[in-house]
Amino acid sequence: MKNHTTKADMAHQTAIFPFQNPESVPLSYVIDGTEYKGIPKFFRPTVKRTALDANLVQYTVEGRHMSGLLVCAECIQHRDFAVTDWIAYFVNDTDKPSPIVSDIRISGEIKGTSAILEHNNGDNCNESGYTITETALGAGASVTLAPVGGTPCCDAGPYMRLSFDGWGVNLAIGFTAGWTAMFSGTDEGVALAIGQCRCHMTVLPGETIRTPRVTMQAYTGDNVRGRNAWRQFYFAHILPRENGRPIPPKLCLHVFGDGGPEFTGTTEEHQVDGIRKYAERGMKPDIWWLDAGWYSCNFDWPQTGTWEADTARFPHGLTPIGEACEENGAQLLLWFEPERVRRNTWLSDNHPEWLLDNGSENLLLDLGNPAACDWLIGHVNAKIKEYHVHLYRQDFNFAPASYWEKYETEDRIGAMENLHVQGYLRYWDAILDANPGLWIDSCASGGRRNDLDTMRRAVPLHYTDVGYGNHPIKQKQHRLMFEWIPYFRAHNMSWDNDEGVYSGGGKPVDRFAFHCALTPALTNMTTCDGPEDEYETAAVMLPIWRRAAELELRADYYPLTPCNADPADWYAMQFDDPDTGEGFVQIIRNTQANEETFVLHMVTHDPEAIYFFENMETGDMMQLTGEQLDEGIPVSLAKREGIVWFYHIVEL
Repeated sequence: MKNHTTKADMAHQTAIFPFQNPESVPLSYVIDGTEYKGIPKFFRPTVKRTALDANLVQYTVEGRHMSGLLVCAECIQHRDFAVTDWIAYFVNDTDKPSPIVSDIRISGEIKGTSAILEHNNGDNCNESGYTITETALGAGASVTLAPVGGTPCCDAGPYMRLSFDGWGVNLAIGFTAGWTAMFSGTDEGVALAIGQCRCHMTVLPGETIRTPRVTMQAYTGDNVRGRNAWRQFYFAHILPRENGRPIPPKLCLHVFGDGGPEFTGTTEEHQVDGIRKYAERGMKPDIWWLDAGWYSCNFDWPQTGTWEADTARFPHGLTPIGEACEENGAQLLLWFEPERVRRNTWLSDNHPEWLLDNGSENLLLDLGNPAACDWLIGHVNAKIKEYHVHLYRQDFNFAPASYWEKYETEDRIGAMENLHVQGYLRYWDAILDANPGLWIDSCASGGRRNDLDTMRRAVPLHYTDVGYGNHPIKQKQHRLMFEWIPYFRAHNMSWDNDEGVYSGGGKPVDRFAFHCALTPALTNMTTCDGPEDEYETAAVMLPIWRRAAELELRADYYPLTPCNADPADWYAMQFDDPDTGEGFVQIIRNTQANEETFVLHMVTHDPEAIYFFENMETGDMMQLTGEQLDEGIPVSLAKREGIVWFYHIVEL
């Protein structure tokens, strides 16, 4: 994907807080009851400029409060995209606790007219998640966003867009816990303040407290252009690399084994045999998925805290599975949930001092405790190497806020939470550094923990726990994911019955299931010993999926219909690469859509250009001009049917 940033975009970057001088740093905070903005002159600020590479310049501004507390603000300015990135640290390098520090915010005013904030409710573990909302921010209007429960994407998503007349700002928050973002309309624009939600603490000697990282991208034009400007930036600077290269589309396969939920009943034999059977039938996975339950847990997969393979089922550990994956050109993905510890496990028996207990069945491993974090780094690193793990999958299935709050005192509100975030990122950075080529799958009961700091280190292969086989629900989810976090995975499952109602049942894997799972990564739910007709379906649909997925990872995204999670709707989307003239259009008639014809209006660039279309599923081909496409093309499909047209522009 090429970078289409313009000079006009870069000019607007100056409106979103570039570094100018210490006093104008977009930071507000209270120390010992006094409010400060920026880093005042009497803090004796210093400025260090560092060219990180040809396109990234970092400004580090430091000043010291009279108490001795060091205030440090970092700004990264991009020269290849109209992006500015801010984070601040409060460092106590003295031998005494600091005064109370509170209300730490990255804050300032962005000037513009007719402001509208586009925001969403993240993944809240039910069907109402991934809903986009627009709020007008005229003078006097305000919006406060904050997730719940201590995860950064539950009931409020850390990705939002602030649009004005003629331009706008894409905004993303990196903080893997409770953040808050306050937007207030002013006479000249919008004032914003972003920080940790609960923040009223003394900083102890040797401690550092950080703000959320706030990343802002300016763009000219409408929100459609803003969407694709973000995708271009994301692929260039956020999406992790695989051995130095962009992550390509990935086909995921697995076998559960005999009995028990998740993978609690599987064995070494089941796993190795499954890899072999898939390969013999011509379906080789890119990723071999081994999820919860590979440790000793007596068929109760949440019984976590002993991170060793169950020797009764895996007498040689997981090494033979990892080796079988490598022999077949697959990458072993292995599930962990290190922060959840149950009683009567190795961690609870041997290191209760590392655990936070709120009285429930789950204990929280305190990653803000350096000893606990160091142990986890060493232990998991050893397992990654021993088991030949290529993808580390981390889950988090409970809300941590009540644990941190239980252990707080009045002068340490938010401190344990802040230190846990730092430990969590330190842990991830350590395992990535120690295992070149490793990448991470982020999960927290689905997508509750996909803030931008996490996404700089991971991809959300499992972005939700909701609606795997409910196609209209998935369409709404995919609408948001393609826009903001564009590498993710779907299952080709179907939960509709013969009346087209989503009743929670299951249908065999068919072509419609593939159509409704057209995402950069795919789990094909055909089993290793599944019926031959499903393998015949896969032989047709997997090449279509992979070709489409490759375009999804380099082309601009255009949703062509609203996504209302309604089985009575038609659904259409387009990916278009303006640099090569290639793309595809997908159209789906959902199970209860009564309109027999849908008029396609796709995005075109030249009315005189000739577009050559190919339907790989049927072999049909056609040519249309841009002018004809602009007029609209009627498409007829049966209920519960989809179509993908790949296209390229033919030179005149």
